[in-house]
Amino acid sequence: MSNNRRIAYRGCLLALALVLSYLESLIPVFYGIPGIRIGLANIVTVYALYQLGAADAVFLAVGRILLSALLFGNVMTMLYSLAGAAFSLGVMLLARPIPKLSSMGVSVLGGVFHNIGQVAAAAFLLKTGGILGYLAVLLPVGAVAGALIGILAGVLIRRVPLDEDGESEDE
Repeated sequence: MSNNRRIAYRGCLLALALVLSYLESLIPVFYGIPGIRIGLANIVTVYALYQLGAADAVFLAVGRILLSALLFGNVMTMLYSLAGAAFSLGVMLLARPIPKLSSMGVSVLGGVFHNIGQVAAAAFLLKTGGILGYLAVLLPVGAVAGALIGILAGVLIRRVPLDEDGESEDE
C-alpha cells in the first residue's frame, strides 16, 4: 500500500472509530453502573491490529482517545482511556501471535485488561486501593464486551481483508 493510500485508510478508520465512540456515548447501556461501555470503537482497533499491524492499531487507538477527549470529554476521561488502552493494547499485541487464539480471544483479553488499566489509573490518581473492588463488576463485563467486539471485528477481518499489497480484495 502506498504511503498516501495508507494515510487515507488510517484517516478513514480513525473517523469511523470517532463516530462509533460518539454514537456509543449517546446510548445508555448500563443504568446505575458508571463507566461501563461496550467499546464499539475498539472494533476498529482489533481490525487494524489484524489487518494493518501493531503501529497502526496503536496510532488509531491513541488518536481516537485524544480526539474524543478534545471533542466530547475531558482530561480525566482521556487519562483513564489512555491507561486502559495501554494495558489493553499491550496484552493484545502479546496475544495476537498465539496461533490458537482467535480475534475474539484477543479482544476478550483486551476488554479485561482495558478495565484493569482504567481501575489502576483511578486507584493511582485517587490515591486509594478501595476502587479495586470495582473490578469484580468490570472484569466480567469487559470479557463479554470483548467477546462481542471480537466477533464483530472478526466479521470485518474476513469481509474486508487486505492482500499482500495492502489492498482490499474488493478494489
